[in-house]
Amino acid sequence: MSPVLWIVAALLGARLAGELLLALLNRRELDRHVGQPPAAVAAIIDPAAYPKSVAYTRARLRFGMTTEVFDAAILAAFVFSGILPWLNARIGGLSPAATWPGALFIVVAATLLALPGMPFDWYEHFRLEHRFGFNKSTSGLWVSDKLKGFVLMLAIGFPLLWLLLSLVRWVGAAWWLWGFALLFGFQLAMMVLYPKLILPLFNKLTPLPEGELRTRLLALADRTEFRARAIEVIDGSKRSGHSNAYFTGFGRFRRIVLFDTLMQQLSTEELEAVLAHEIGHYRCGHIPKMLAAAAGMQFAAFAAIACLARSTWFNPAFGFPSGELAPAFLLVGLLGGLVTYWFTPLGNFLSRRHEYEADAFARKAMGSAAPLISALRKLAQRNLSNLTPHPLYSGFHYSHPTIVERERALTKA
Repeated sequence: MSPVLWIVAALLGARLAGELLLALLNRRELDRHVGQPPAAVAAIIDPAAYPKSVAYTRARLRFGMTTEVFDAAILAAFVFSGILPWLNARIGGLSPAATWPGALFIVVAATLLALPGMPFDWYEHFRLEHRFGFNKSTSGLWVSDKLKGFVLMLAIGFPLLWLLLSLVRWVGAAWWLWGFALLFGFQLAMMVLYPKLILPLFNKLTPLPEGELRTRLLALADRTEFRARAIEVIDGSKRSGHSNAYFTGFGRFRRIVLFDTLMQQLSTEELEAVLAHEIGHYRCGHIPKMLAAAAGMQFAAFAAIACLARSTWFNPAFGFPSGELAPAFLLVGLLGGLVTYWFTPLGNFLSRRHEYEADAFARKAMGSAAPLISALRKLAQRNLSNLTPHPLYSGFHYSHPTIVERERALTKA
């Protein structure tokens, strides 16, 4: 086995060991508070709901550990068995001089990699989530979602990959700069097009009816200088009992979206506070900062793909011909996470800082922290959130501060 494969194996093992260790630490921290939750937690969650929250967290940890081991095994099997080079040779032989076989190879490989995890996805929805009252989907809807996702991958992903791979022939060595611009531009366009073209294939969006809630939310948008084209309700309850609120698009295409489950769980004032938090992300400039960070990572990824594809050692280490771009695309996509995983706490740190800033904005917009605190407490209880995560687990897995941390920040003078 080449040194490159030994390095990949070490990275894969290190990531798996890290995830399992974090899960065990989180489980031990959970067990420490089973009988008596900390005072700050006891003030947040109903005594009858706390044991259920603990049971849900335990179940998810067990499930997560199982899927981590399984996913690592599947990735290792595909990377080290030689099946990917074999598949690339067979598909490439269909039309050796064309670009489309490379795009087809990536699509087929991605599909084959996803198939073994389907039973786990089904179990998560129809056993784990159902056991705790969250799953609202049906087997028919689940299958329909998977088929629609596959068709979209073919309809959108395949042409996009073909364009990216064709850039080498069209612009030469600078292809990766054009490729970065093409993909990032596509993602910006999808921020506008997704809620209009893609989202309706999976969910129904309806305008928020006239009434007190709509009046208060529009008034909030006016006084916070957040102009939205529409306020819409999404039927998230047809799949899950979990809830959320967000805005999509940018500029004059912004839309406020509320889950119907959220509207059922919160009062009008609490919904207003949640929306104020989401507006805070916009008013504090978090969206362009996140886009800039994403652009930086994509730029680095394209530079890495270009460098590795033209090297004489990368592709051959995995059994692919040197210089072929499609295998380099796939390998970086599959293995890049083994490296970027260790930087996850940094991304989560920045994300949590944004959450604190958005909370502070909502407190100012509402004139009080009470409505947002009340909303957060209800959501933590309804979603059976883990209120006592281990700090290391939180650093790797929580993009938001815990409810205890958010309350502490909101009540500071």
